[in-house]
Amino acid sequence: MKKYPLLTIAKNPSAIILANGDFPVHPLPIALLTNTEYVVCCDGATDEFVSKGRIPVAIVGDGDSLSKLNKKQFAHILHSIPDQETNDLTKAFNYCLQQNKMDLLILGATGKREDHTLGNISLLADYMDQADVEMVTDYGVFTPISEDSEFESYLGQQVSIFNLSDADMSQEGLQYTLPPLKQWWQGTLNASLSDRFIIHTSGKAIIFRAY
Repeated sequence: MKKYPLLTIAKNPSAIILANGDFPVHPLPIALLTNTEYVVCCDGATDEFVSKGRIPVAIVGDGDSLSKLNKKQFAHILHSIPDQETNDLTKAFNYCLQQNKMDLLILGATGKREDHTLGNISLLADYMDQADVEMVTDYGVFTPISEDSEFESYLGQQVSIFNLSDADMSQEGLQYTLPPLKQWWQGTLNASLSDRFIIHTSGKAIIFRAY
């Protein structure tokens, strides 16, 4: 059974991918950015990251969202990929895999546009086949799973479960019994009853834990 710590910051990821959604403001993702040296920026996230006094290890994307000044200044770390079949987040994810970075956190992937937010969250189900990956927001953590998983928690922590397959799911340690989850919303707005909970599944799901 795979186990996940309460605070993602304790994971010491091998790399952070900073996407071009809302720049993080919550102390946890800010601390992650501060304490992790290997940060890969989607090109549109670079301008604000640099404005904070940081320089990424690499800038990845199609190059259309990067300022002319930073495009010139950081040409030596810019990996421009014109492929329109994948978005910049996936380009950055693939770059990290090529660098043998297999324990990844994604920040800045929500906000600004709801369609981009939904698309980015759903990509976790694809990424999990190739790496250990979680998405950290200003409100909580999205974790993709495909097997029985135990999560450290706390009494009253808000938990939502998004079943991405037709696999049966059950839980231990949550307030509400899981019904057959045929629609995304059916597993939302649950709550932890103690310092941990368990999700039983043989299919893919995404678990959200609020801070």
